Amino acid sequence: MRIPVFLALSVVIASVALAQSSSETIRSKLETEYSNLFSLYQHFHANPELSFQEAKTAARLAEELKQAGFEVNTGVGKHGVVAVLKNGAGPTVLVRSDLDGLPVKEQTGLPYASTAMAKDDAGKDVPVMHACGHDVHMTCLVGVARILAKLKDQWSGTLVMIGQPAEERGGGARAMLKDGLFARFPRPDYCIALHDSAVLAAGTIGYTPGFAMANVDSVDITVRGVGGHGAHPYSTKDPIVLASQIVLALQTIVSRELKPGTPAVVTVGSIHGGLKHNIIPDEVKLQLTVRSYADDVRAQLLKAIERIARGQAVAAGLPENLMPSVEINDDFTPATYNDPKLTARLVGVFEKWFGATNVLEQPPSMGGEDFAEYGRTDPKVPICMFSIGGVKRETYDAAKSGGKPLISLHSPFWAPDPEPTLKTGVTAMTAAVLELLKK
Repeated sequence: MRIPVFLALSVVIASVALAQSSSETIRSKLETEYSNLFSLYQHFHANPELSFQEAKTAARLAEELKQAGFEVNTGVGKHGVVAVLKNGAGPTVLVRSDLDGLPVKEQTGLPYASTAMAKDDAGKDVPVMHACGHDVHMTCLVGVARILAKLKDQWSGTLVMIGQPAEERGGGARAMLKDGLFARFPRPDYCIALHDSAVLAAGTIGYTPGFAMANVDSVDITVRGVGGHGAHPYSTKDPIVLASQIVLALQTIVSRELKPGTPAVVTVGSIHGGLKHNIIPDEVKLQLTVRSYADDVRAQLLKAIERIARGQAVAAGLPENLMPSVEINDDFTPATYNDPKLTARLVGVFEKWFGATNVLEQPPSMGGEDFAEYGRTDPKVPICMFSIGGVKRETYDAAKSGGKPLISLHSPFWAPDPEPTLKTGVTAMTAAVLELLKK
């Protein structure tokens, strides 16, 4: 049956009018909430906690979500927060924020800069800073919760909002899932998250369909040898020379063992061995970061590292009991794969709300993000993480014109432009949820 043109046109006009009405309503409510949200952001910024130590942060976030009208559970995966708001029949959407800060001494000069100190896992006193923007993420989560709780007439379904510990350690998502996130609480039909960006101007949104972030492995290699006097190297098996040969040989994995254009990184970030000029040590320790997208490429990289380390030791004439040990740390972070269909759907919404010129496709990154874990369960859940620009517009424009380079995340100088960053984050995430839970 053909739909009359005038009727189809009426539907389109009504849809556009509804979108404009929702946008105006949300922006109006956000203006009312902003002063309080900025105070909350300052609190989170000034009081960061290290991974798996986020007790006070989790308690504050839980209280904020409870006051917004959610049913709140704490202690999920140690310090994880799970807040649920049911609003009739419909899909379930999970919105994730992370909680933890980094062992970085803040040097932004902000009046609310962090002066927090904590003990790391080794018992060492270290400074702590929200150098990756998790304070932004938590504040946006609270803003979205408040607004959506007041707009229940505009959506139907179940909203699950979580505060996840230990993203920086790559273990928080696994801890929450292991503790029953998808079993004890409503299982999501979609998982979405945002992340502040140090390469986008505040007020803009970035997205990457498909692989967005990498598999991240940390590998420790202990290179063994036979130590002795530096004046008599012929009577030793020098692990420093052997370690150097291994480092050089590792560079051939990506350049000679992978098909050209395959995204992968094998970086030796640390090498330690020896104590004195004239002593050849018994061992040298290497620390590697290994990054990829596809799981088969990851497996190939890790096998090649083990093969090369052993092969170089055999070539040096080391006996079996002195072969290098290669240990792959268990803090593996899988590649983040943004479901293309879900991503396209959200991009369409963002373009309507912010204009197409403010919604920018970004290239994949070799950074890591354990949000990926929520999309690797069985059965799989579509996930999407998008970016919100955090750079002051004038700073961004100057850098693009050849001026001072932009500051990166994890820098002691990183500080997003709070008002446009927070407002964009709250608005974009609210719009995303309304799209996925629309009546």
